[in-house]
Amino acid sequence: MILTLDIGNTNLHGGVFKDKKLIFQFRKSSVKNISSDEIGVFLRSVLEMNEVNPDRIKDIALCSVVPDAIYSIRSACIKYFNRNPFELQAGVKTGLKIRYRNPLEVGADRIANAIAAVQRYPEKNLIIVDFGTATTFCVINNVKEYLGGIIVPGVRISMDALVQGTAKLQSVEIIERNKVVGRTTAASIQSGLFFGQIGIINEVIRRVTDEEFNRQHPVTIGTGGFSSLFANCGLFDSIIPELVLHGLYQALSLNRENVTDR
Repeated sequence: MILTLDIGNTNLHGGVFKDKKLIFQFRKSSVKNISSDEIGVFLRSVLEMNEVNPDRIKDIALCSVVPDAIYSIRSACIKYFNRNPFELQAGVKTGLKIRYRNPLEVGADRIANAIAAVQRYPEKNLIIVDFGTATTFCVINNVKEYLGGIIVPGVRISMDALVQGTAKLQSVEIIERNKVVGRTTAASIQSGLFFGQIGIINEVIRRVTDEEFNRQHPVTIGTGGFSSLFANCGLFDSIIPELVLHGLYQALSLNRENVTDR
């Protein structure tokens, strides 16, 4: 079996693959300042709770946008699984041509998303929208060129900014809204968060389609923790919340010989 770990600013998102299938997923709140023993015990415990024997983990793949967490997690993988993890980072095989002026600036999680999307939709123009701490857009053409992206504040960051920057507005549950006009302060905030993201996404997809794809509509994919919130909005051809984990699995297969997930 293969363990995959996406270390983000807000959550650690993990999953286990067996026979090329993702058999379960888990999340943990931010791993900033966590020790290797804490993360090692957590990983073994969450596997055992989901009836996976930790000793059957044959390999581990990870990506991180939190540099301070990498050392502890790598140490945990070595100490608690006896596996030196593969890290998706600059210089490894991805199957993509990165068109960023400085390829090192592209987040590893975004590259993982792109790897998985290209594998699922070969020879297609693609826009991936990842609803995480930030809402990020990745643009890939039909010859596997990663053209670039767009980054805007995510849903939760937007809410936190409202709460912290005002005297009377309070935190609300982030939910799907059916009507745009709110009748209470809470509903008004929820509407702004939900429809504000929809407005941004629609406009960005329209402009990217015009600028990069000669107005030929690309395949649009939603992913990340809040992607399911937008499943009924007609924005996306596909919603794949766990896309990054599939990308890590594919990247591991590209870079290590004789990978087995049985």
